[in-house]
Order: sequence, then structure tokens, then C-alpha cells
Amino acid sequence: MRRALFCALCLFASGVSADARERPIIVDIDYARVVKIPAGAQTLVIGNPLIADVTMLKSNQLMVITGKSFGTTNLIVLDSAGQQVGESMITVVPANDKLVVMRGPHRESYSCNPDCMPSIDLGDDHAYMGEVIAAVKLHDGSLAVGKQH
Repeated sequence: MRRALFCALCLFASGVSADARERPIIVDIDYARVVKIPAGAQTLVIGNPLIADVTMLKSNQLMVITGKSFGTTNLIVLDSAGQQVGESMITVVPANDKLVVMRGPHRESYSCNPDCMPSIDLGDDHAYMGEVIAAVKLHDGSLAVGKQH
């Protein structure tokens, strides 16, 4: 039953856009999602900005929701008069392409799409996170040196 519910949520989360008035919004952690907002929306208020971030795209009544940490929070949409024109729940879930390895009490995350490579995620061991960040910086620095030539 739990697996079926998770699969249904994954199928819903794979859609390109949702409407902020219709149903809960599912976002993968560290990913962004484009969502329609009600006509007349002027202000977006996120309940817990540690869970998700929202940015309004002014040109076409869309917003971008970025999953920042696991959990659920609410989003309130206000019009120019400060009246509420919408409210939705936002749930941030683990990405489907993640693999977590436990080495005793030490946690390591890997992104597997299709091959597994080191990545960092909330709850990872501090030493592991430091190694992965250092490798990314080294790689980024070598790309910058290559562009100068």
C-alpha cells in the first residue's frame, strides 16, 4: 500500500506543471518545479522557507518552487488588495534517483541516473560532504583554467 501511494505521488510529481489552487504540490529536494498561480496573484507567502522557496514569474502567472529540505509547508497566494486568492500544501520528497549508503553511523548519498556518482544530501556525514564539495570545486576550477587558454 505504501509503495503504491509513493508511486502515485511520483507520477504526480513528474508532471510539468500543476495549479496552486487544485491539489498538493510535490517537489523533489534540490529540484525546481513550475506551477500556475491564480489570476491576480501579487504576493506569495511560504509557511516555512527552510522547506521550499517560491519565486513568482511576473510575465505569465507562473511561479517556480524549489525543494530545499524534506517536509511539508503551506503556500498562500494574495492579490493586490491583500486578499487570499489561493492556498496549497507543498511537500518536498527525496528524489527518485538517489541511493543512500550507511557505513555504520555515517551516511553517504549517491545520484544514480543511470550510473551512481557521489552527491550530497541532508543528513550526510560531514566528512563525506566535505570530500564531495572539494571534488566539485576542484573540477569546477579545472574547467575555469581550461577556458582561459
